Amino acid sequence: MFRFRRRTFLATGVCLVALASILKLSYFRIQKYTLLPKVVAQKEKDLCKGWVTNNSISALSDNRSFIITPYFDDRVEKQTRVIGIVHHKEVKDHYCWFCCPADDVAFISKAAIEFHLDRFGFPYVVTDLICLEPSHCEPRYMALQSSGEGSDSGISPLFEIKNRQRQSTLVDFTVCISTMFGDYNNVLQFVQSMEMYKFLGAQKVVIYKNSCSQLMEKVLQFYVVEGTVEVVPWPITSYLSVSNEWHFTNDGTKIGYYGQIAALNDCVYRNMYRSRYVLLNDIDEIILPVQHMDWKTLMQNLEKQNPEIGIFLFENHIFPNNVFTFPPVHVPHSWNMVPGVNILQHVLREPNRKEIINPRKMIVDPRKVVQTSVHSVLQGIGGSVEVPADVAIVFHCRSPFQPNLPREFLIKDTILWRYNTSLIGRVNKVLQKIPFEVVK
Repeated sequence: MFRFRRRTFLATGVCLVALASILKLSYFRIQKYTLLPKVVAQKEKDLCKGWVTNNSISALSDNRSFIITPYFDDRVEKQTRVIGIVHHKEVKDHYCWFCCPADDVAFISKAAIEFHLDRFGFPYVVTDLICLEPSHCEPRYMALQSSGEGSDSGISPLFEIKNRQRQSTLVDFTVCISTMFGDYNNVLQFVQSMEMYKFLGAQKVVIYKNSCSQLMEKVLQFYVVEGTVEVVPWPITSYLSVSNEWHFTNDGTKIGYYGQIAALNDCVYRNMYRSRYVLLNDIDEIILPVQHMDWKTLMQNLEKQNPEIGIFLFENHIFPNNVFTFPPVHVPHSWNMVPGVNILQHVLREPNRKEIINPRKMIVDPRKVVQTSVHSVLQGIGGSVEVPADVAIVFHCRSPFQPNLPREFLIKDTILWRYNTSLIGRVNKVLQKIPFEVVK
């Protein structure tokens, strides 16, 4: 029997155990919603005849609000949840203009603005704009305005409300990767991670791409054609100055780590009714079972132990990519021509630091997530479980966190080598299908 540590999510962010048994849905704060059906002037009704944007990020006319996607969310009541990025001080009001084509009435709902708690000091923060929907229609499109009286500028994009139509069947596992930036070119580790994801049970990998190398574009296109990868353009740098750090350093940047948290929240809702489970991790990380060979068997066991839980947190372990294991695993010589890290050469991991808690990455049931951060779910339905390291870990092959640690203090952990034969064969087949002139 595994022994797990549990967490309970409350809307205040404070763990009040006494209330946990009372609150069946712990994430809903008491909100004041207003639904204002009203007859409007013709030019305002024409707003619903405007252009529909397909952009993954759209700026509103105030230039302080950036909309990602509206999602239909009826887990408690019929509402639209708009995921966006807004200035936490300068944005006060937003109104949802719902387009019901058969009516001469504009249905306007004042949004409840919910800032996500993990802002880390940056002026712009991931935000949910939550609006009640009209009771008599199911609007397919909506617009957002700072006023309930009329159009801000006469020109406003329409947004399609996603998740209204739900798929009848779900895939088992979808991996959310956010974000790919800095002309990313770690091709070998990317391909190895992709093939490990597939071997472990992933049917889809969603990648929020800001920038990458030309070679990486070829690799992404290979996986898109294969049907494994969905690329979501992520032009955050066209709208805001971004930081490479997760915390604000007073350097003029507006949001941390290329808007990573916004992308993760969008990915959860994007796959809420497409995937049974969603994995939230970086491309240099693999949630690696220790007692099982794949995610499906792992999750079946975790579900059996925790039947009411849909959020599972896995401890991060650093495998420094500058420390090599000898003798190395034999791989095809052609791999030497591919840029990037060979994770099979890095099976020495850093020991835990007593004074620092290892961050965690997650496998979640997306229907039980309301707001997520990088290492934990901020608001969710029910609770979470911290999975022990002897059950599964996050294999994180990157630059060291403890660069001055002598080699003899590193721990040899060869759990990845269980997959050597399959992984080498799979990676080799992929690399052989990339045009040679691009690889060399």
